Amino acid sequence: MRVLVVLSAIAVALAVAPLGSAGGWATVGFEPLPDGMSAGGTWNPTIFVKQHGVTPLAGLQPVVEIVDDRTGALTTFDAAETSEAGVYKAEVVFLTQGDWRVTIHSGFGDSQVSYGPVAIGPASADGGSRELPVVGVGVVALVLLGGAVLFGARRLRRLTPASG
Repeated sequence: MRVLVVLSAIAVALAVAPLGSAGGWATVGFEPLPDGMSAGGTWNPTIFVKQHGVTPLAGLQPVVEIVDDRTGALTTFDAAETSEAGVYKAEVVFLTQGDWRVTIHSGFGDSQVSYGPVAIGPASADGGSRELPVVGVGVVALVLLGGAVLFGARRLRRLTPASG
């Protein structure tokens, strides 16, 4: 009988132990990606922290950590809470060109997200951004649209039955 009581106590302890740690996790996401950045430019990620991937978590202090793959130099940047619950903003500067790894620590337990390596280009005259200008994006969109129309017209011609 005593053995049964001891075994029951062990079984209950093992069943309850995982429940004690349940609920202690959060998901971390961010946008935009730092791709296309130049050395000296400022990357402004928006960070999203949600408990269980659902409930936005406010009152945290997320940290963005960047590591230079070549030198191993580590730099951290604090993120500030926005007016929207669970949403934080940071200002990150990649001081030199090269490959960098990014880790965002949520400030809630061990939850974090890592990205990289990301290639940071040489410093540019426009303050570090190598994004396509709006005009360039418009031209690309028009070329793609024209290609789609041409493809559709050729396909339609091929599907038209021959008159007899």
